[in-house]
Amino acid sequence: GCYFTKFTRDLCTKAGITGWVKNSKQGTIVGKMQGPKDEVDKMINWLSTKGSPGCQIEKCDLRNMGTLNRLDYKTFEIRF
Repeated sequence: GCYFTKFTRDLCTKAGITGWVKNSKQGTIVGKMQGPKDEVDKMINWLSTKGSPGCQIEKCDLRNMGTLNRLDYKTFEIRF
């Protein structure tokens, strides 16, 4: 594999983004991110255009984007 979830977790943690990421049964990556808008925007760009070394981005489907009064997560984790 290309360790997409690990790279995502590490980059989000470094950027102060909280939430989670996991591999789906359909062979895709799903997750939730919360944090400073500029950092989330940078992460969206990474997720949709670059990704981890060796991966191939075919599509990036973003949903439920909005502004939060408070974060729902304290850390960024890989779920299984």
